[in-house]
Amino acid sequence: AYVIYTSGSTGEPKGVAVEHRQLAAYVAGVGERLELARYRRFALVSTPAADLGHTVLYPALAQGGLLYAVPPEVATDAEAFARFLAEEPVEVVKIVPSHLRALVAGVGAAGAGAGAVLPRGLLVVGGEATGVAEARAWQQAAPGCRIANHYGPTETTVGVTACPLWQGVALTEAGSLPLGEPQPQAAIWVLDGSMSPVAPGVAGELYVGGEAVARGYLGRPAATAERFRPNPFDGPGERLYATGDRGRWRGDGQLELLGRVDDQVKIRGFRVEPGEVAARLLGHEAVREAAVLARPGRSGEPELVAWVVVEPEGAPPERAPLDPATLRAWLSARLPEAMVPARWVFLPRLPLTPNGKLDRRALPEPEEVRGGEGEAPRPGLEEWVAGVFRDLLGVAEVGRES
Repeated sequence: AYVIYTSGSTGEPKGVAVEHRQLAAYVAGVGERLELARYRRFALVSTPAADLGHTVLYPALAQGGLLYAVPPEVATDAEAFARFLAEEPVEVVKIVPSHLRALVAGVGAAGAGAGAVLPRGLLVVGGEATGVAEARAWQQAAPGCRIANHYGPTETTVGVTACPLWQGVALTEAGSLPLGEPQPQAAIWVLDGSMSPVAPGVAGELYVGGEAVARGYLGRPAATAERFRPNPFDGPGERLYATGDRGRWRGDGQLELLGRVDDQVKIRGFRVEPGEVAARLLGHEAVREAAVLARPGRSGEPELVAWVVVEPEGAPPERAPLDPATLRAWLSARLPEAMVPARWVFLPRLPLTPNGKLDRRALPEPEEVRGGEGEAPRPGLEEWVAGVFRDLLGVAEVGRES
């Protein structure tokens, strides 16, 4: 049916070959889970070079709906997009959370509410984690708009799980939206390193089977064999795709995403998942966007760096201005010390790729942190203790809060 190339963030881009039968199974599965048959007007706001927009593209065409192909200059301009939605009765939009946040911030700066850039019927978010608090804010801004979280790698044909919030899904305020349950065309396993299923609540790697699994990587049999593996739980010829994502089953059957397997790092001997830290940061009422990655510290050892976007100017006065010390203290009350970022970068917005996802390569280096590394130690005992730490850790400076 089509070949879509991966972003190449972990190596040379690979062309994912998706067959007609997998695409047809996806259209039927997502249509059933998100009740798409009730809608007629869909808007494509992302590039067709990625499969994010296939959630609206193919269902709209398959059921005889009206598809608006929104030009990039409109889809990325908050005021222009708000005017477009005011003129056209669009019911369904699929969008990356970072893209939507930028639109919401743009109309907010122009004096309009978030509802100006939300569709009339169904908002589907995917491609990145979405904070529960921001999802609730979007729902309040457009009470008539349903919200669903959608997950799936390109290699498993657009999406394999969906979490329709209107179906009474339990949400934890200090976290991100769950991935939901498998769609009819897919089966999901959470497996340990020996390919054995783990119990609910235990983290493991996510594997996808069923009709969703694509043919493989075009012209690259070795890369295909590495990620598309024989399925030990089904019949001969069935395959599992190893997503590289970490997750766990909740007790209510909802799937939670915990980050990437290859993003795990050891911080002072503790294994840490940066994606889990970013998801927890989104639980803070004043944090609008967050990204957490490991970077080499002054001693050469990895340390966590957080890039955060806080509520813009004009936020309610009861929300005190955020700084590294405030966020560090807030996280320390909720996470082990090894999971608390050592350095912080505050940005007006996170950088995005043309597909609307986080552009990790464009994140500024932590030396650009506003406010530095905290207050200098006071003369006397504090200065003496700081000198001991400098010698032991091999670092140039130690602040009061380092």
